[in-house]
Amino acid sequence: MNRLLIFTAALAMGSSALLADSPAVGKGGITPEMMTQIRKGYSDQGADRALRNAIAGTDLAKLATNASTANTRDTHFSHRVKSKGITDQHSSGRCWLFTGLNMLRSQIMAEHNLPQLTLSQNYNFFWDQLEKSNLFLQSIIDTSSLPMSDRKVEYLFKNPLSDGGTFTGVADNLMKYGIVPTEVMHETLSSDNTAKMSRLMNLKLREFGLELRDMKAAGKKQKEMEARKTSMLTDLYRILALNLGTPPSEFSWTRKDKDGTPLETKTYTPQSFYKEFAGNDLQSDYVMLMNDPSRPYYRLYEIDLDRHSYDGHNWRYVNLPVDDIKKMAIESIKDSTMMYFSCDVGKELDRESGTCDLNNFDYESLLGVKFGMDKAQRIKTFASSSSHAMTLMAVDLDENGQPKKWMVENSWGPGANDGHLIMTDRWFDEYMFRLVVRRKYITPQVEEILKQTPTMLPCWDPMF
Repeated sequence: MNRLLIFTAALAMGSSALLADSPAVGKGGITPEMMTQIRKGYSDQGADRALRNAIAGTDLAKLATNASTANTRDTHFSHRVKSKGITDQHSSGRCWLFTGLNMLRSQIMAEHNLPQLTLSQNYNFFWDQLEKSNLFLQSIIDTSSLPMSDRKVEYLFKNPLSDGGTFTGVADNLMKYGIVPTEVMHETLSSDNTAKMSRLMNLKLREFGLELRDMKAAGKKQKEMEARKTSMLTDLYRILALNLGTPPSEFSWTRKDKDGTPLETKTYTPQSFYKEFAGNDLQSDYVMLMNDPSRPYYRLYEIDLDRHSYDGHNWRYVNLPVDDIKKMAIESIKDSTMMYFSCDVGKELDRESGTCDLNNFDYESLLGVKFGMDKAQRIKTFASSSSHAMTLMAVDLDENGQPKKWMVENSWGPGANDGHLIMTDRWFDEYMFRLVVRRKYITPQVEEILKQTPTMLPCWDPMF
């Protein structure tokens, strides 16, 4: 019998026959006996065939959508911080920056009776990218005696630059460079769509990184390497200026009333504008809280190299049970103060309704397979981590003061719920990771934890 006939006959008999005619299976491989057992999970008849036909031409999420959940959606919130105007980060990873600026914007508008205000994300993004470039290059100089196979060196070359970030980056950036209104430095195509510029910046940074390591191997002194780093940053500044524009060192801005009537025109620097309209000590007056059940609670942690500038601050946080975090969040919202919030937004998100609900989709019933990992297990196996920052601004409490649902101001432009996302309290438990609260809302217990010497975690940790 020729090979074609053997193959055709094997197909008719099933995959076990194919394996039987194959070379010997090595230890740990799939044997014919295993395949017989495995194939019992799918019959390709009746309901299984109907499901296969449906799934073949339909998005899984559409088929798994839980029709009964739509009848339980409620948009009422017992406590809500007022906000005006949804921003749009477009195709960029700048959610952290939009969230930080939106948090401040709400405060500025309330304190200064401004009917409308948006702050320039592009301005602070320019400095973020330059600072991160310097962080990479200086870190390469610092590790230039280590082999390329060293895990920290490998991490640096894998991650020279990104457009993502954390609240610590917001704090260091704004305290150093200030802020400007949107009309002073508008968005550009490259700020809205960062991929191409980021690819070129990363390519050049890796090239520069190798050059600095070659200088070390050639016996060059630290001073010479740092002088070369400065000229490298000149090239990177040029790329940023051509793509994003040049950040202003001074500007004029007219304050207007609710009818658009000019009230006052003044000249500011970005730093003086920040001081006059915000003035927050973002580095000392805010505390990052984390819910990471894979690690001990009531401890202070710090992430090595997880910062936005070389002379800035590593990301530091207090790890707490989620219920402890909720209490501080509720106090902040009741006091009309928005918060920086981050979560694993893509999990169980229905974008059409703008809801995050564990009951939005029923993949288990659709596929006939259970998904059983808890939050700690998802973190340890890289299945879940914080992927998006938004501004927490509303909570709905029941008659006993317990949260039923939460709402965030998002930065994806107009959409369901006027650009906001509504999340159930159970979803909050499973996929909320970080919350930044003003120091006046933290408990005495958290204040004591902040005095601990932090446990330093490596930059390649699963959570970060």
